[in-house]
Amino acid sequence: MERTNKGELPRRDDAHVRAVTRGESDAVDTERNGSDTLGHSGPVGPNGQGGYGGSGSGAGPDSGAGPGAGAGPGAGTGSGPGGGSGDSTGGAGAPGRAGGPGRFGGPGAFTPADEERRRGVRRMKTIATGALLLMATVFVLAKWAGHAGAGTWTGYVAAAAEAGMVGALADWFAVTALFRHPMGIPIPHTAIIPTKKDQLGQSLGDFVGENFLSGEVVRVRLRAVGIGSRLGAWLAEPAHADRVTAELATALRGALTVLRDSDVQAIVSEAITRRAHAQEIAPGLGAMLEKIVADGGHRRIVDLVCVRAADWLDEHGDSVMDAVAGGAPGWTPKFVDRKVGERVYRELLRFVQEMRDMPDHPARGAVDRFLSDFAGDLKSDPATRARVERLKNEVISRGEVQDLIASAWSAVRAMLVAAAEDERSELRVRARAALLSLGKRMSEDGRLQGKVDGWVEGAAVYLVTTYRDEITSLISETVASWDAEHTSKKIEAHIGRDLQFIRINGTVVGSLAGLVIYTVARLLGG
Repeated sequence: MERTNKGELPRRDDAHVRAVTRGESDAVDTERNGSDTLGHSGPVGPNGQGGYGGSGSGAGPDSGAGPGAGAGPGAGTGSGPGGGSGDSTGGAGAPGRAGGPGRFGGPGAFTPADEERRRGVRRMKTIATGALLLMATVFVLAKWAGHAGAGTWTGYVAAAAEAGMVGALADWFAVTALFRHPMGIPIPHTAIIPTKKDQLGQSLGDFVGENFLSGEVVRVRLRAVGIGSRLGAWLAEPAHADRVTAELATALRGALTVLRDSDVQAIVSEAITRRAHAQEIAPGLGAMLEKIVADGGHRRIVDLVCVRAADWLDEHGDSVMDAVAGGAPGWTPKFVDRKVGERVYRELLRFVQEMRDMPDHPARGAVDRFLSDFAGDLKSDPATRARVERLKNEVISRGEVQDLIASAWSAVRAMLVAAAEDERSELRVRARAALLSLGKRMSEDGRLQGKVDGWVEGAAVYLVTTYRDEITSLISETVASWDAEHTSKKIEAHIGRDLQFIRINGTVVGSLAGLVIYTVARLLGG
């Protein structure tokens, strides 16, 4: 870090920029009576260790010791070591303050459970180290006793203790080399987890992809599970069907609540309008009308019209006669108008009654021919089809029709929400019955079970084969984003206690091996 003149802000050089890109943060620039110095916090301290202390500010040029406060961003509670000075004016930094949660998106801050595991690791380290010290003490005492003439047994004890020390030291080195450089010495192939973290993450991703996310593995595993039969047996239970029905009702109600009515109404209206404009309806109407006429389906409508017309004329004869008389010229006598009205009414009533009572009435035949001709025109006459299309577009474009289409969603939504909330609604009752029926069929029908298993296997195989690279890259990229030292400490907290047993076992096994070797050597040497 270069020095600056009094009153000038320090210049950030390339080394500082690289430090910032590595996740290091600038310490507070200070200006005092002497030179200003700029420091930065050191590497992130895992488990709450502060970053190595930033540089201090000197009291004068080339002199003064200013403690640098290194604020460690690492998670946890411990205090990190103080650290480096910024330049010749800065003194040794004070111990870094415990930082907040880890910012690297790594394994996460240490939880109370992690702290308890770390205490367990420390206890086991103490026991393992105590075993090493015990072996050393026994070795020294055995050697002293041997020189004092205590007997040949001291050689056996010394050999066992010596081999135990060797085993303890070897296993200590092996366990320590996983997480850090033993005694801080950068021996090759040590601190494996911090230095090989990215490679381990890539290897883990490749291992998962090859052994867990292959199509054949997924298919065989799912086939062995028998999802179809298990799902059928589970759904056949009334309590389970009730639960699924309730969950589906809750999901439906939640989805309908989240959706905005205005958005859905606009989509529904636009979809219906676009489809209606795009689809020509005249040929379809003509085919439907032609079939109705051929099957005689229209005759019931004609019968109904004739019956209603005859009844109406029978009840409103005076009104008909008055209407006819009122339409006569003014110069005709009233009694003539009355006679004409009565004659028109009687003929009209007779015609309607005959048409009502005679299935083969000529008027009925005329209606049949008219409908048949109109059906043919709807199917093949361009002019008729064009008129129908214009009428259709005019009806759809009317504001009343658009409002009706838009309001249909509100009615459907209200109906669905009410049905979903009511446990005794027809919708939920039918859904429950359908689930029970489906569960029973699936539990008994082997062919249906095979279909369900095939669907599930196909979907699962498609997912794992299509997105296998994304899943494995998620693993490797996530591991690569973790802070190496913090990750190492996190892993050590989880498996370190078991690793300390290796040290203890190495001490015991080494002692036994040394004793056996010494005994065999003595026997062979006489």
